[in-house]
Amino acid sequence: MWLFLLFVTIPIVEIALFIRVGGFIGLWPTLAIVVMTAFLGTVLVRAQGLAAIGQIKSNLNEFRDPTESLAHGAFILASGLLLLTPGFFTDAVGFALLVPPVRLALFHWLKARVKVATFEQAHARQQSRRPANRDIIDGEFEEVADDGRSDKADTPSGWTRH
Repeated sequence: MWLFLLFVTIPIVEIALFIRVGGFIGLWPTLAIVVMTAFLGTVLVRAQGLAAIGQIKSNLNEFRDPTESLAHGAFILASGLLLLTPGFFTDAVGFALLVPPVRLALFHWLKARVKVATFEQAHARQQSRRPANRDIIDGEFEEVADDGRSDKADTPSGWTRH
């Protein structure tokens, strides 16, 4: 039910804001503001998104819990979606999500309401490609005729006698 209210209420708020702002400053300045916020938001989301991806990679490489970095990345993604949506209310919420202390407060608020039962991170190990039997040498071969050209025919190579 709350999702239905959200989908009904937000467009009504956006339309009301468009009417009020458009009536106050005019149509073209209102449209210019909407386009500029989308452009500015795209630039900011890109910069912060790349930083968040770097932080996630760093956490994973150092075997640290990536939950907070992943949450920041999700908030930045949501911010980008809100900033690309035309409207003043969605732009305000989108820009608010680009402020790191706001994201951190939202993360802690959500963290207090979500119960994580377990968290495991598998350690990556490089496996040796050596065969168990060290007498075996794995390789590929191609038969070559005496003149140096490749001969794929079913003839003996000359190394064996029939």
